[in-house]
Amino acid sequence: MKNKFKSIIIAFLFIAICPKVVLSQTIQMVFTSDAHYGITRDKFRGDTGVTGHVVNAALVKQISTLPYLTLPNDGGINAGNKVGGINYVIEGGDIANRMDIPVQTAAVSWSQFESDYMHHLTIKDAEGNPATLLMVPGNHDISNAIGFPKPMSPVTDPSSMVGIYNLMLKPAQPLTNDNYDYAVDKINYSRNIKGIHFEFITLWPDSAERIWMQHDLDTVAATTPVIIFTHDQPECEAKHFTNPLPPYNMTEKNKFQNLVSEHYKEGDKAQKDDGATDIEQRGFVKFLKAHRNIVAYFHGNSNWNEFYTYHGPDNDVSLNVFRVDSPMKGKYSSKDETKVSFQLISLDPQTLQLTVRECLWNTKPLSADNNIVFGKSATVSLKVN
Repeated sequence: MKNKFKSIIIAFLFIAICPKVVLSQTIQMVFTSDAHYGITRDKFRGDTGVTGHVVNAALVKQISTLPYLTLPNDGGINAGNKVGGINYVIEGGDIANRMDIPVQTAAVSWSQFESDYMHHLTIKDAEGNPATLLMVPGNHDISNAIGFPKPMSPVTDPSSMVGIYNLMLKPAQPLTNDNYDYAVDKINYSRNIKGIHFEFITLWPDSAERIWMQHDLDTVAATTPVIIFTHDQPECEAKHFTNPLPPYNMTEKNKFQNLVSEHYKEGDKAQKDDGATDIEQRGFVKFLKAHRNIVAYFHGNSNWNEFYTYHGPDNDVSLNVFRVDSPMKGKYSSKDETKVSFQLISLDPQTLQLTVRECLWNTKPLSADNNIVFGKSATVSLKVN
């Protein structure tokens, strides 16, 4: 009888402990993008002309409640369990809005971002350590640093680029606004997390970025899954490339913003936002084919929640892609604040499954019961074929 009772106790303890063990193995990340400090939302929680500082502070407060929520029974990782610990918070760029007159300086925007995301974000991982903040820059951050075809005031202010660089790359001698050089000081870094390799790159994987990526991937086994975080969507935008005509400068007429080093190859005329980038994309697709272990790609820039597959201009590649919303400039949520969202990424390093869940954080703007609501979700395999 004593042995039977002991067996029951052991079984009970195993059942009680086992879910916690499974949960502790899961890598969990919050992904948001395009904070756009410096501009206002037309409407937010009963007010008008609400600043990015106020909106992002509200987002951070909602993110901090995430660990206490229960995940939906959607078939994804840890479905039906408490969210629990969060390992990382990832910001996908455009911390500072471009300094179009009269938008505030990048320095002011960066200080507000620091206040919200570095001092008021309270989430922790399963061991009780504060969640690690990871970032990539956006096109607005870069334009503030190098200039823009249209007038800005001041002409340049690299504060957010310098801030991101120093936090993410941790140079022995921190950069300053005076010595920052965008041509040299690119924000490219990687992390190996429980057998998964994460690359964080500047804006888009153009031919110059792919040189850094290749060197980085030379240190990674071909069987190791690789996930890319960057700002632009896989198609990129024509205007983000460098003007192909000497002296390669930015003008209001040509509209090129010289944000990526690669010169635009489709033609020399001014391009619209949806200008062709097939030639440029083919370079990226060739890189994907050479690195079959790149299995997922996360981005902001054109902002709404979307889980999709990138096939390239010639429909000859398949890459899992996750587009995230913006608290300030979402395609749909900027007009309807109840649709504003961020993403919760849950990754099981043992099964190599990844679940991304939409987190709608403002569905009841005027209610005290304005809690996060889980929306769409997608689960994909990260196994290298």
